[in-house]
Amino acid sequence: MTFLSNRINNLSESQTIKMAKLGRELSAKGIDVINLSFGEPDFFTPEYVKEAAKKSIDENYSYYTPVSGYPDLRKVITEKLLKENGLTYNFDQIVVSTGAKQSLANAVLCLINPGDEVIVPTPYWVSYSEMIKLAEGETVFINATVENDFKITAAQLEAAITPKTKLFMFSSPCNPTGSVYSKTELAALAAVFEKYPEIYIISDEIYEHINFVGEHTSIASFDAIKDRVILINGFSKSYAMTGWRVGYMASNKKLADACDKLQGQITSGTSSIAQRAALAAYQGTLDSVKEMVAEFKKRRDVVYALLSAIPGVKVNLPDGAFYFFPEVKSYFGKSSGSYTINNAEDLCLYILNEAHVSTVTGEAFGNEDCIRISYAAAEDKLRDAVSRIAGALAKLS
Repeated sequence: MTFLSNRINNLSESQTIKMAKLGRELSAKGIDVINLSFGEPDFFTPEYVKEAAKKSIDENYSYYTPVSGYPDLRKVITEKLLKENGLTYNFDQIVVSTGAKQSLANAVLCLINPGDEVIVPTPYWVSYSEMIKLAEGETVFINATVENDFKITAAQLEAAITPKTKLFMFSSPCNPTGSVYSKTELAALAAVFEKYPEIYIISDEIYEHINFVGEHTSIASFDAIKDRVILINGFSKSYAMTGWRVGYMASNKKLADACDKLQGQITSGTSSIAQRAALAAYQGTLDSVKEMVAEFKKRRDVVYALLSAIPGVKVNLPDGAFYFFPEVKSYFGKSSGSYTINNAEDLCLYILNEAHVSTVTGEAFGNEDCIRISYAAAEDKLRDAVSRIAGALAKLS
């Protein structure tokens, strides 16, 4: 009899966390490591949000919170969804959780039975497949390539559907590619889902505001399928509140009640102080968000030019989030001294040890030919990092 459960033994370690850990270990030895592995804005939480949190402590928000979140926060979320996204929800269709990651897990665990199939376009965020695994579902991947800006087509979607398909799970803007589905592209996918009323759709929109092509479109905006869309969002990326751990889902009432039931047995309600901060974030303006996005766009353009100049690196121009997902397979099979690059993970470890820049293997996101590079760092750091990467790659032959 094994000590640990099959459930945990079958679960993969997060590669983003692994690479960040290796980078910290080098930093602890006094090595100057530039960490481009984490998906975390390098900005501070807006002052008005922090002040609201401090005030809530003085006002004794120190008791257990409702499992689905404070009613006033849930109401403000519905107001945001109506004003910014044109989506109508009642407050009891909102479940606030300890980060969008928990919202995603809640939805998957409440929907998927053993053997149910979940369609996931690749590249995808690392935790999607592991959540499906925990629910004992079967993941069906649809491969998207850099030539198509890492976006799938309606034809690909329809070809992947089987009688066992229960759920479709994707993000736009996408982690790890920065790809953004246009309204026209989403409409084509929605038209497919109209034919299959038994399929639910998880739409991860945590990078909604970090969008360089204009107004964000949610797949929930298509009325024919809205009742089957589980919209996931939160405060971590847009408001630089990663450590506050506040996310939410908006769905039909039956699923919201199910997620409330599940969450009530695992974490119960989200931190009272974090919720008051989140409330203030949505009651404020988007000024700080717009400033951050403008800086991200500037960094994107700088990094795109630098990566494009490296021989053998194939890169597209992402429309959102703060990642590049360059194809690097031209370096596979090359060596530097006794070190040979067999795959993307080898390349990431080589870049870490040779250039002292932390990146993440694309295999973790469903594409073994790529690596993920976060540009959530200051411009001078990014210029230095890409210069180091270019120098390290030039040593391979």
